[in-house]
Amino acid sequence: MPSSPSPLQEPKQPKYLTSQTAPDNEELSRFRKEWLSELQQRKTVLQGTNAPHGVIAPPSGATSVAAKVPIEEAYKGLHSPARGRALHEVTSLHRETVTPKPVTPRTNHPAVKNGSLMVEMHMPPALRSALEVYRRAADYEQSGNLDEAIVLYRQAFRLHENVDRAFRRDQMLRSIVNERDDLAKRSEDEVEDLAASFQSAVTIRPSSKPAIVSGTLATILQGFPAELKFEPENEKEGVILNMLPEEMVVLIISKLDPNSIERFACVSRKARVLALDSGIWRELVRRTYKPPQIPELEVMLPVVERYLFDFRRVYIEQPRVRLDGVYIAICHYIRPGLSENHWVNVTHLITYHRYLRFFANGQVLSLLANEEKSPQEVIPILKPTIRMKGLFVGHWKLLGTTVHISGLVDASGKFALPGAFGDDGVSQETKGASAGGTAGLGHHAHGHLVPLEQARYTFDMTLHLRSRPLGRWNRMDIQSYDSVHLETGDVNPVALKHERPFWFSKVRSYG
Repeated sequence: MPSSPSPLQEPKQPKYLTSQTAPDNEELSRFRKEWLSELQQRKTVLQGTNAPHGVIAPPSGATSVAAKVPIEEAYKGLHSPARGRALHEVTSLHRETVTPKPVTPRTNHPAVKNGSLMVEMHMPPALRSALEVYRRAADYEQSGNLDEAIVLYRQAFRLHENVDRAFRRDQMLRSIVNERDDLAKRSEDEVEDLAASFQSAVTIRPSSKPAIVSGTLATILQGFPAELKFEPENEKEGVILNMLPEEMVVLIISKLDPNSIERFACVSRKARVLALDSGIWRELVRRTYKPPQIPELEVMLPVVERYLFDFRRVYIEQPRVRLDGVYIAICHYIRPGLSENHWVNVTHLITYHRYLRFFANGQVLSLLANEEKSPQEVIPILKPTIRMKGLFVGHWKLLGTTVHISGLVDASGKFALPGAFGDDGVSQETKGASAGGTAGLGHHAHGHLVPLEQARYTFDMTLHLRSRPLGRWNRMDIQSYDSVHLETGDVNPVALKHERPFWFSKVRSYG
């Protein structure tokens, strides 16, 4: 009975694990050289994309280094320190130099030209027929009809022995064509998406109908040439505006007021076209048409659609109260005078002015001044802080072409003003008085403050807004003028004689 080995005895190593120093060094050197040469030759060839990250499959038809070395030789000296260091170096070099890269689809091939396969054009008739039969067989196989598929496969191989290679090549080339078509379609879609996003970024509201120019102006524009430029008065001199991009010229034009824009448009045909830019007029419409010019913002949507999103026509033809000046009515009447001579009849022509200044916050100033104060003296001081005889302060709103002015209260300084003026419902004077605790107080002759009397009447005025010529909105006709008793609420019409329409006068600045 064989004796069992003692635990203290060293177990015998198998023959293929016996360490031999000289052969190990030679084998290690040969292994390293072959492995490095293999890596240098095939470091850019990536196959087996389904393998895990960092694992590279050997090329088809190529024998790996491990396959050339017998198993006994490969495992020989596995525990040798030199072999361990060599494997570590080779593994490190492999990880550094042959890191897998993402495979990009190939969209170009010499056999593909203008979207068609050049191989089919030069294919022999026998191979072409065999390829057609092979395609039918593949279709039958995919549909599950294996009997028909086997029959057609045999028929295809009888027609040509290399039909399977031709089929794989044909499938590869067709995939390249499809990838290129998909890439081109994807590029077009990306360009369209980019253009749509840019349009939504620069357009306030995308319109379903394009902006158009109608009427006489449209007829004139049809006769303009396609290429326009600013022409100099002297042909030997240049025009600086031709050196600027059109976008910059449009930006400069947008800083002008509407009258200046139209004056610039009369300079030349190029100026006329640039002044029609929808962005200029869209911004004017956005700044102008908001309460109290309109009841609410939603009212402008059907208006813009009615004018086919031509914002220039909206600005010109949609009624608006001018805020950049004063409406003035010059009124006259004749009054008989006194004369010491009975043979001489004296009559006096009396002239007085009515002023209306509208503010964007809904406040309006109404002033009745006699001929002692000329418009040149009154207009510079016509501000919310003014207090003088004949001044009334109220609120206004525009409905269609009708201007409604309500709550006109005497602001000459005799009566206390209700705190309902200004952006936040309080006038500037009332704000100042409230800050010092003197709201509704006036100055006595001795210098101390006394309470002001509350007004008993307010006045309402209705006017009809008109435009002469089109787009100016420079005339207002008085339709009614009523007095309202605050305690009883009675409304009584005030008889107006010798009243004239209000005409707009632009004011550059107030003193």
